[in-house]
Amino acid sequence: MGSDHYFTAAPASPENLRKIRVSLAGRELEVTTAGGVFSPDRLDAGTAVLLANMPPVPPGGDLLDLGSGWGPVTLSMALAAPHATVWAVDVNERALDLVRRNAAALGLTNVNASLPDDVPEHVSFRTIRSNPPIRVGKNELHGLLERWIPRLDERSDAWLVVQRNLGADSLQRWIGSTFHPGYSVFRTATGKGYRILKVRKHGNPPTEPIVLS
Repeated sequence: MGSDHYFTAAPASPENLRKIRVSLAGRELEVTTAGGVFSPDRLDAGTAVLLANMPPVPPGGDLLDLGSGWGPVTLSMALAAPHATVWAVDVNERALDLVRRNAAALGLTNVNASLPDDVPEHVSFRTIRSNPPIRVGKNELHGLLERWIPRLDERSDAWLVVQRNLGADSLQRWIGSTFHPGYSVFRTATGKGYRILKVRKHGNPPTEPIVLS
């Protein structure tokens, strides 16, 4: 990618469109990726762990894929919940274009690929699923989560996948101390060096505490 990063707004590197085959929502699919986006040659390990360990998506309402890349989480949710509206949010314009291309190729009409500032302020989310951009730095990552986690609907959950050796445990502690009261955070699964963190936004009256077996 040269000097580009996957969180660059407008990558200067060659687009170099390519086709790859992936398994999403129980289907074998061909999707389009490109240079200048995250993991253009395969479904990355962290996203694969997230998809394998998250529960079924809500069947309706607004759902958020935060940091969508070329769209594996977005496409999975849109395929599984055709009556929901799936928001693919990324700062990388090339990534958003790929999400639109892939959604159109799959006949998905329930996907909105948007820059962060283009998501209407009144929209709240029945779930957030994210492989967040850890490498943007702690301050930027914290700002990202502080912006979007409060936009969960009451009694709704965010599911985040974070590499263990890139600060998953410290991020869990930060979420627990920052989004309090009214929220809880638990590690629900591990795999291939990744942690799955579940962030619950409680309602009023609050939901019962989550007990993990």
